[in-house]
Amino acid sequence: MKLPRRVPWASVGELDEVCAAIYADESHLESKIFAVNKLVAWKAITSLPHAIESTLSLLSVIVQDDCSNASSLVLRHSYSAAVIRMVNGLVDPLQFGIYARSIAAIAVQLGLPAWLVELRHAATHEDLPSLEVLREAARQSMTWLLHNYWLPTLDPSTASQPEAPPLRPLEPILKEYRSLLKLTTRDASLSKQYKHAMTDVFKNIEKWIAEATVAANVVNGGLGWDQPDGAESSRNAREQWALEVFSDVLIEKGGLVPLSKKKRVFPPESFCPPENSVRIWTPLLTNVQALHPEFLSILVNRALSRLLATSTTPLKNDAPPDPSYDSTLARWILWLVDRCDPDQSSDENTRADIVASLLTVLGPGSKHLAHAKKNLNELLSALCTGYPSLSSACTVLQSSQQISSLDWTAKDLSVMEDRLSVLVSLTTENEDQTSNVFNETGAVSSAGWNLLDSSCWKPCPIGVACAPIFK
Repeated sequence: MKLPRRVPWASVGELDEVCAAIYADESHLESKIFAVNKLVAWKAITSLPHAIESTLSLLSVIVQDDCSNASSLVLRHSYSAAVIRMVNGLVDPLQFGIYARSIAAIAVQLGLPAWLVELRHAATHEDLPSLEVLREAARQSMTWLLHNYWLPTLDPSTASQPEAPPLRPLEPILKEYRSLLKLTTRDASLSKQYKHAMTDVFKNIEKWIAEATVAANVVNGGLGWDQPDGAESSRNAREQWALEVFSDVLIEKGGLVPLSKKKRVFPPESFCPPENSVRIWTPLLTNVQALHPEFLSILVNRALSRLLATSTTPLKNDAPPDPSYDSTLARWILWLVDRCDPDQSSDENTRADIVASLLTVLGPGSKHLAHAKKNLNELLSALCTGYPSLSSACTVLQSSQQISSLDWTAKDLSVMEDRLSVLVSLTTENEDQTSNVFNETGAVSSAGWNLLDSSCWKPCPIGVACAPIFK
C-alpha cells in the first residue's frame, strides 16, 4: 500500500493546464511564462518531483532565450546547467550498491538518449557545447519528460507498460569465479596472484545486482516519480527482486549443484553439500551476504521453492527426475539455514518456517515422487535435530505417515458407519428436538449441546451481534 504524498496541484486538471501551457504551442511565449510562474509558486509550497524541477529549469532557460538579449555564453551556461541537473537527478538515485556504475549504463536502462549523457559529460569536464546543440538538447529533454512523466501522470491508463531492460547474462561471471576458485583451492599459493582478479569478479557480481535492481525499478515503479528518491521500502523491495533473480541462477545445475553427477558426493557423517562445492562457493556467498544481509534467507526460500517444485514433477516434462540434484539442493538448504543469521532467534524462525512448509507438503495424501519424499524427510529430520520443539512436530508427522488405508479393517469401517448414522439422525430430528430445548422460563431442558433451528434467531444488520430469542 502506497502512502499518500503531498503535491502542489489541487487537481489533475490544474496539472493538465500547466502541461498544456508548456507543450501546446512552442512559439507562444505568454503561456510559457504562465507555466514558469505557476511552477515557481508550486516550488514555494512544497518540494517538486525531479521531473517537474527539471522542466522548470529547462523552461526558464528557453524563456530567457526567447525574450531577452542575453549573451551566448550566459545562455550556454544556463542550458548546460539545466541538462546536467536533469541527467544527474535521474541517475544518482539509481546508484545502488557500493560500486558506482557508469552514468551511461544507467541511462540506457532508463531509456534516456545516450547523446544527452555525452553532452552532460562535455559540459561538465570539457568545453561548453555550442548554443545550437544545447537548444536541441533542451528540446529533446522536454520531449522525453513529456512522454515519461507528464502524460503518464495525467492519464496512467494510456501509459505504456515499461519493459524490463535486458540484463547482462550472469553465467559468464559465475563461470569465471568458479574457474578462479578451482585454481586457488587446488594450490593455495596462487591466492595472492589471483587476488585482484577475484576482487574484479566480486565487483562485477555486485554491479550485476545493481543493474537488476534498476531494472526492477523501471518495471515496478517507472522512474520513481511517485515517491521521494531513495525511498527505503521501495528500494528494499526491488533489491529483493534482484537477489531472487541472482539466487535462481545460483541454484541451477552448474552453480551450487555441480553439473557432473560424479561430483555430487556427500560427506557420510553429516547432511552437508559436497565438500568441494562448499569450498568453491563459500567466499562468494559470504561476500554477497556481507553487502546484502537478507541474501541467504532469500537464497534459502528460492532453493526450497525449487526443491518442492521438482519433487512433484521435473521442471522439464521431457527430462527425467534427477535425485542427486534434489539431494544436493536439500543439503545446501540446511547449510544455508545454519549460516543465515548469527542471531539464534532469527535462525530458529527461519528454520521453523522451513519445517512448517515441509510438514505441509509431506502430510497425508502428498503426491511427491518417491525419491523426493526421501530427500524431503531427510531434510526435515536434519532441520529438527537439536531443536526439541521442532522434533516433536516431526514425530507427529512421522506417526501420521504410518497410517495407511491398507491398515483399515472391517471393524473400523463399521465404527465410522455407526458415527455417520448418528450424525444423520441428529440432523433429521432437529426440528423435533428444537421444540423441547427450552422450557417456559428460558432454561435449557437438557444438559450438553443442543441443535437449534432458525426460528430461535432474529435478523439484524451486518456487524451487530445478536442472540437467540427465548420464548
